Amino acid sequence: MNLPQEFIDYTSALFGEERWKIFLKALDEKPTTSIRFNPWKYRQEQIFPDAKPVPWCRDAYWLNDRPNFTLDPLLHAGVYYVQEAGSLFLDRVLRQYVNSPVLALDLCAAPGGKSTLMRATLPHGSMLVSNEPDRRRANILLENMLKQGHPDVLVTHNLPKAFEQTDWTFDLILTDVPCSGEGLFRKDEESVKEWSTATVSFCQKRQRKILQDIWPCLRPGGLLIYSTCTFNTKENEENVRFVMEELGAEILPIPIKPEWKITGSLLNGWDYPVYRFIPGITQSEGLFMAVLRKKGENTGHTMLSAARRHAKANKAIHLLSDGNPTYEQKGKEQIPTTAQALSLIFSKDYYPHIELTLDQAQAYLHRQALSLPAGAPQGFVIVTYMGHPLGFIKNLGDRANNLYPKNWAIRNL
Repeated sequence: MNLPQEFIDYTSALFGEERWKIFLKALDEKPTTSIRFNPWKYRQEQIFPDAKPVPWCRDAYWLNDRPNFTLDPLLHAGVYYVQEAGSLFLDRVLRQYVNSPVLALDLCAAPGGKSTLMRATLPHGSMLVSNEPDRRRANILLENMLKQGHPDVLVTHNLPKAFEQTDWTFDLILTDVPCSGEGLFRKDEESVKEWSTATVSFCQKRQRKILQDIWPCLRPGGLLIYSTCTFNTKENEENVRFVMEELGAEILPIPIKPEWKITGSLLNGWDYPVYRFIPGITQSEGLFMAVLRKKGENTGHTMLSAARRHAKANKAIHLLSDGNPTYEQKGKEQIPTTAQALSLIFSKDYYPHIELTLDQAQAYLHRQALSLPAGAPQGFVIVTYMGHPLGFIKNLGDRANNLYPKNWAIRNL
């Protein structure tokens, strides 16, 4: 891999000779693949029989090979999510410090991996606001959160500053901030081409602006989880120091095991607990994470029962989903939606079900017409694969209309 010389000079000095050699070797190796099952939809099917558990995350596994996930109907049904092993460390953090229902915010959430993990891990009764400032990416986030099916998720499209115009005070905020992407070099050659020291400086300033904008919305005593997918200390330790000294926070430790090979700080003189995943050292792509607690006396938080109501009423919030998918009205007819079929709370017993083969399920996800057996129930029907709902069709007898969303459809089979 043709790395920028400035990156080589800085990062080799940061890592040290031995780590740098291991990292360079890893860049020419195949990236690892890991997945995390949705605890509300997974039923112990032998989907990946040779998978090995990721030790710092419940329901997560490394795979020996990377299958064509796009063609697996169970991915589209929300049974599992493909996610980097390093980002799965968030599960360890949440289980360490979050033991009662919270109002949580994933501030820069697209495409949704950490949000799906948060909703799976947070205690029962919690409410998650999954937000993405970029509109195009917000649509991807919406799709992934609807496929997970949990009702206690609000999907929003807002800049961080907008949350100050609400009366929400969050118990927990995840800031997985946009960064220079050094940890993605092995998977994304474009990130190598776009890297520069100027980009690092720009990202650091933008990250601090994001932190300053959202900080007033974190209640005293609340948790801020800061993460990037980059290695340099400007975007990592120096920003953590900024939160501690300028915004007022204490840093918290997370218990880890030596065999996980998670690296701490590489900055001279830094004595605080931070967690760095380095390809070749840890079985993951690159990631940095730190956990901070806002100083001050706990003044209480937004009532969880009011969060959804406030989201609907507050014009400052661009609400994409309130977690309760509804019918689509066409004239006098109510059309059931795919989001309803995938939801954990939508009553599916009202509609007949048809189980599809793998070929049929792939064709359905491609928005092709289905050939149904004689005697198949007419009207709106839920189609399933291995018992998991995929969406609706409308069986007219001589043909069946495919109701799968166009923007979710598989483009190529």
